[in-house]
Amino acid sequence: MFELKTKIVFDPKELTTKHKKQAAWKNVVICETKCNMHEYYAWIIQKRFNLILNKPIRNPHITIINDIVNDKYAYEELKKLLNGKELIFKYDPTLIRTNGKHWWIKAECDDVANIRTIVGLNPKPTFGLHITIGLANEKNIDHSNYILKEVINRFNI
Repeated sequence: MFELKTKIVFDPKELTTKHKKQAAWKNVVICETKCNMHEYYAWIIQKRFNLILNKPIRNPHITIINDIVNDKYAYEELKKLLNGKELIFKYDPTLIRTNGKHWWIKAECDDVANIRTIVGLNPKPTFGLHITIGLANEKNIDHSNYILKEVINRFNI
């Protein structure tokens, strides 16, 4: 397992139209890193599968909250306490995963369950903790899906 140091960011800047539309009712907390590890793992995918991925919009990060938070007071208090603080994640670089469009590495951190529980959320995020490596675009989505179906699933990689 490798360790990844991150910085907790409450309510990050809205970069997409979807995020801007949801900002009024949805709370978002991410853990940013300044490294460019996504480029390294995207390079491995390119060399192994001849698949070029688009970079994630926010560079490598781990989303820990992307939900409606009912306890706004707890959220704001947690924000005062943790915004900008360091959080360390562990990840196994051999656990690269895809759904055909998105490519990611599973990550883990026990502190995330505590943070989510404090604001009244399920301790485990819907999509699990992960570091996005990149995304297949409309030009290479068929190739990416082929890799998922005929290589990853078939050979249980």
